[in-house]
Amino acid sequence: MNTTKVDYITQQMTSKLTNYLYTINIYVPEEEAPQDGFPVLYVLDGSSYFNLVKEAVRLQSRNAPKTGILPAIVIGIGHGDDMRERRFYDFTAPAESYIYPARFKGKGHEKLGGAVDFSRFIEEELKPTIEAQYPVNQAQQALFGHSLGGYFALWQLFHHQSSFQRYLAISPSIWWNEHELVQCASVFLNEHQDMNETLFLSAGELETFMVDDARQMATVLEKIMNVEFYEALNENHASIVPTVMSRAIRFMHKSH
Repeated sequence: MNTTKVDYITQQMTSKLTNYLYTINIYVPEEEAPQDGFPVLYVLDGSSYFNLVKEAVRLQSRNAPKTGILPAIVIGIGHGDDMRERRFYDFTAPAESYIYPARFKGKGHEKLGGAVDFSRFIEEELKPTIEAQYPVNQAQQALFGHSLGGYFALWQLFHHQSSFQRYLAISPSIWWNEHELVQCASVFLNEHQDMNETLFLSAGELETFMVDDARQMATVLEKIMNVEFYEALNENHASIVPTVMSRAIRFMHKSH
């Protein structure tokens, strides 16, 4: 008999902006909220990573003085059974054309370029819903993404940087569409200076070119903002997330 107590809430949420049904998982700490509300961490690919992030926050926030991790609300944004296709749509920016790397062997995705509406869904539909129901500190919000979700986290930073104060991009797919994010970063660099928003970038040693991409991006952006880059030794694209999770969440709580 399974008597495990579920410590989070699951809501189905249909977005009018993206015309899609998302599974939203919500974890709220049991203790009383601080006067300004709890910090909040939005997790992309929630179907894969919500439980991992939630448990890291829940267990380590019990001893915040030692772990550096405070109680926080965790929101997982999950897709349905069509996750593989749909995330390529929601997480990629609109472009006149899309060029796939040779390793895709000509196999692409039908729908691409939905990042603008997905970003609006987060800002105009999801966040107001969460803030109406739970004590959120709007000045302590973070966005977590891995792989293509990491690409979206960087895209969000470059286009709507004040929507979150902390960006956590793990193994971001900077390679997407001929490294289009590199040009975005260049424009961003020219338009901003001494930003309050901060960025945690990480990749696994075994991810070859993705480590180099992430390191180069960190080098570029640290000219205008606080960036922490971490290369996880002996880790690959699949193993990187549990390896760096605690480090990423600690970074979320650092005051800069």
